[in-house]
Amino acid sequence: FDIFFATLILLFFLPMMIVIAIVIYIDDPTASPIYKQTRVGRHGKEFSMYKFRTMRNMAEQSIDDLDDKNEMDGPVFKMKDDPRITRVGKFLRKVSLDELMQFFNVLKGDMTLVGPRPALPREVKRYTDYQKLRLLVTPGITCTWQIHKNRNDVPFEEWVEMDLDYIQHRTFRNDIKIMLKTPLVMISATGR
Repeated sequence: FDIFFATLILLFFLPMMIVIAIVIYIDDPTASPIYKQTRVGRHGKEFSMYKFRTMRNMAEQSIDDLDDKNEMDGPVFKMKDDPRITRVGKFLRKVSLDELMQFFNVLKGDMTLVGPRPALPREVKRYTDYQKLRLLVTPGITCTWQIHKNRNDVPFEEWVEMDLDYIQHRTFRNDIKIMLKTPLVMISATGR
């Protein structure tokens, strides 16, 4: 199902993805429109996750300078008005179009359609043993947290509880429900 659905999505959105890549390049030609980032997957295995670039070039190197402005609790860094985000990136993040490239990760088997969002290695280093339980399954493009209204206001511990509840009670039917809600959150831009 993952491979079939990811292939359909990529074929359907291919023209839009080409346009997005061109617009990103026009907005900031200093780096590739496609960004590759190391993430932690199932059982702590690292993989390269693809996204459309939403931040200026070399943004990762300046994260330590912004650490005191983190608006999330726990090991995750989130900032509503992150100065590293480009003009186009702000829009792409708002409607989650920056994550379309992750369907290639689904085809590779690094990710699945529904599952806990893949964490950064620096975040996982700060996880408690309990929080590491979210690494028991393959990470997903969307999840319970992803479709939550104002998800960035959700405390990290509650986010972990959502993931663990999903892991314990996951069913194909529940996955379909989450997948159907995801486009509604994207269109309404209520997730961020």
